Amino acid sequence: MPDIPVGSQIFDLAFHPTHSTVYTGLLNGKVKAFRYDEQGQHEESFVLRPSKRSCRCLDTSEDGSRLWATGKAKAIFTIDTATGTVSETRKNAHDSPVNRIKRLMPQMLGTGDDDGVIKLWDPRKSDPIRGYTHHYDFISDFLWLDDKKQLITTSGDGTLSVIDVRGKKLEPVAQSEDQEDELLSIVAIRSGSKVVVGTQTGILSVFNRSHGWGDCVDRIPGHPQSIDALCTLPSSYPSSHSTILTGSSDGLLRAVQLFPTKLLGVVADHGSFPIERIAVDLGGEGRWVGSAGHDDTLKMTDLRAVFEDEEDEEAVNEAENAQIFQASDIDPQEPDGAVVEAQASPEGTAAIIEASDCDKDVLDSHSPKEKKRKSKSSKNALAGKTKKARNQIDADPSFFKGL
Repeated sequence: MPDIPVGSQIFDLAFHPTHSTVYTGLLNGKVKAFRYDEQGQHEESFVLRPSKRSCRCLDTSEDGSRLWATGKAKAIFTIDTATGTVSETRKNAHDSPVNRIKRLMPQMLGTGDDDGVIKLWDPRKSDPIRGYTHHYDFISDFLWLDDKKQLITTSGDGTLSVIDVRGKKLEPVAQSEDQEDELLSIVAIRSGSKVVVGTQTGILSVFNRSHGWGDCVDRIPGHPQSIDALCTLPSSYPSSHSTILTGSSDGLLRAVQLFPTKLLGVVADHGSFPIERIAVDLGGEGRWVGSAGHDDTLKMTDLRAVFEDEEDEEAVNEAENAQIFQASDIDPQEPDGAVVEAQASPEGTAAIIEASDCDKDVLDSHSPKEKKRKSKSSKNALAGKTKKARNQIDADPSFFKGL
C-alpha cells in the first residue's frame, strides 16, 4: 500500500476493530480517518480538530462506534466514528498532558499522564473511578491482561506496575524494581505467560508472570536505539506466539523472534525518523500493520508479503526433505544378470553369494564392494549360561589318555 500522507507528525494510530479504517492523532490536534481496501487504495473518511493542542493517543470502543482521543489538552474527547463529530468532552481529566489511553473493558478506560498519574474511567460517567500515583514519571504504555483483569503499566521512572482494576485499593498489587532504564513499550507473548518490555537503551526485557513482577528474567540486546513501540503478530501465523514487531528510534520496523532469539527481517523503513507507534488492523488479527513516525506519513505494510514468502520456502523445504526421506527407504536394485542366493550353513557360517561368470565383470564394475563381516556361531537360545566353578580348570582331553 502506498504511504498515506497526513500533513503533520503522527503521535498515535488506532484501527477500527471490524472495518478497514485507520485513525491517526496528529501534532496539530487533528484526528484524521482513512478507509482502505485489500488492493492498497485509500481515501480520507473524515477530519476534525477537537483541540488546537496535540492529540497524543487514541483508542476505539469494542464495536468501533466510538473513538476516544486525548493529549496535551488534558481532556478526553469522545468521537462518533459514523458522523466524525465530537459527541462528548471531559475537560480537565488530568492535571498534566495525557500520554496513553486504553480500553480495558466495555465500560472501563485507563489513562496515564506525564506525571505518572493513572486513572480509571467509566465512559458513562464524568468522574474517574479511581486514580493511582505510585509512578513519578510519564506513563509510556499499557497492557491489559484479561484473564486476571489486571492493567500492566510501564513508566519513564524505570518500573513496571500491576493494577487490579477490581480492587478498591489505590496501590498496585505489584511493582517491579528499578530497571535503571526508561520503560517505553510493552507486549505479551506465549499466550500471556511472558511480557516483553522495550527500553530506552534498546534492550528487550522479558518478565515471566509465574516468577513474579519484581525483576525481569531475561534481557535481549540487539537494537541500536530505543524501542518505542511493540506489537504482536496475528495468531494465524505459526510463529506468532514468540515473534513480535518492534519500532525503534532508528526508523526501522523489525520482526524479531524470541526463544530462540533471531532477527527475521525489516518490515518497514521510515528512514532517519523515529517510529512512535505500530499496530495491526482488525483487532490485531488483520493483514496490514500500520507504523507512524516523525515523517508525517502513515506506512501500511502487508504482512502477507513479508511473512508468507518465508512460510512458502519452509513448505518447499519440508516437501523436499520428505521426498529425500522416502527415496532413502527404497532398497537399491541388484544389477541385471546377478543372482543372489543365501543359504544357511549348518555351522552358522556367512551366506555365500553366487554370481554367473559371464556377468562377474559387470557386477564388479557397478556394485560397491561389500564389507566382510565375521560370522557369529550359532548358539542355543535355550541353553543357560554355565558358571565356572571355583576350583575348575580347563584341560585338553588328550591329557587323560596316558593315565
